[in-house]
Amino acid sequence: MKKLIAGLGLFLLSSLTAFAAVDLNTATQAELEAVKGIGPSKAKAIIAYREKNGGFKSVEELAKVKGFGKVSAGKLKGEFEIKAAPAK
Repeated sequence: MKKLIAGLGLFLLSSLTAFAAVDLNTATQAELEAVKGIGPSKAKAIIAYREKNGGFKSVEELAKVKGFGKVSAGKLKGEFEIKAAPAK
């Protein structure tokens, strides 16, 4: 019974983290790749854009990243957030 409860607890904890939005200004490549629809090349493009432009000011800015358009950025909008101020 203890193993069942522990397993259920781990499942719930992992479910909560799966629904957490990823911060475009602080996410690592691995964190970006964990988002459905983001592979290694798109993750690298997000990081390159962030470094070149001093960070994201809005999630909508994702449409300006190489490999993304308005449609794909719109579909992923709910997966990302902007919490941290852009790096200076």
